[in-house]
Amino acid sequence: MFDRVRARLAPDTDSHREPAVGLFVDGPNVFRDEFDVDLDDLRDVASDLGRVGVIRLYLDEHATPGLIQAAEARGFEVVITSGDVDVKLAVDATALSTDRTVDTLAIASRDTDFKPVLEHAAAQGIETIAIAPGTHGRSDALQNAADEAITLGS
Repeated sequence: MFDRVRARLAPDTDSHREPAVGLFVDGPNVFRDEFDVDLDDLRDVASDLGRVGVIRLYLDEHATPGLIQAAEARGFEVVITSGDVDVKLAVDATALSTDRTVDTLAIASRDTDFKPVLEHAAAQGIETIAIAPGTHGRSDALQNAADEAITLGS
């Protein structure tokens, strides 16, 4: 699976290319009733950061078919896990940052569990972005670990 992504994002000869962005969305923590998060807003944030190469929405087995369909219609790769979404997202994001498939790693979540992922990516020389689903959904630890913090709806 990562070979397909690497091939699509392979460096070109133009040294002025836009950075390749990987957006990883923690669905259960972002798509909650108390936040008014829109899939298009998340996609726009990723596009504003550079050339979107990887855009994934991680969901658990309780995800509604409507959310899955809407995400796929907007170009998200939907990853559904039967266990903890955090583990799968963290492993995938760490793998892409370790092999430097992306230049910018953005994680949309309010969960401090992703702090080590952002720290690892930064150690690899990758720009890191923490995206909070709303003002009251911010994680100070996550935002402090990232190079940049974005709060949706503000």
